[in-house]
Amino acid sequence: MFNLSSLLDFSHSHCVAICTFLVPLTLLTTLRTLVLTGLSRPKSQIWRSAGFAIACAIVMILHVLTWLVIGVIMLPTYVLFCLGICSFSLNLWAICRPQSLSQLLRQLTHFARQSWFILQGVAAS
Repeated sequence: MFNLSSLLDFSHSHCVAICTFLVPLTLLTTLRTLVLTGLSRPKSQIWRSAGFAIACAIVMILHVLTWLVIGVIMLPTYVLFCLGICSFSLNLWAICRPQSLSQLLRQLTHFARQSWFILQGVAAS
């Protein structure tokens, strides 16, 4: 039988290890989805990457919720919760509206390139 109490105890006992694994994994899988979307890769690749990233984000959100259930309200709790929500949202956006996300990513990279060249011109003078 499934025991929720033992799952909560596991989450609390191994919090550092869980977060050490989940935070980089969530960031990297979301970054991979954004890169695939920005490069206009096939939908199957984007969906596979986004699906795995959403799973990681959900696990992180559930892990943070185990702390909120017992009343641990601290800055890292909110930061990890926001990271999970942002990752979930970006990956869902990549699944539902990949064209608009790709367009936004192109505009951001264009702006970053222009800013970089302007900064390089100022540094050279």
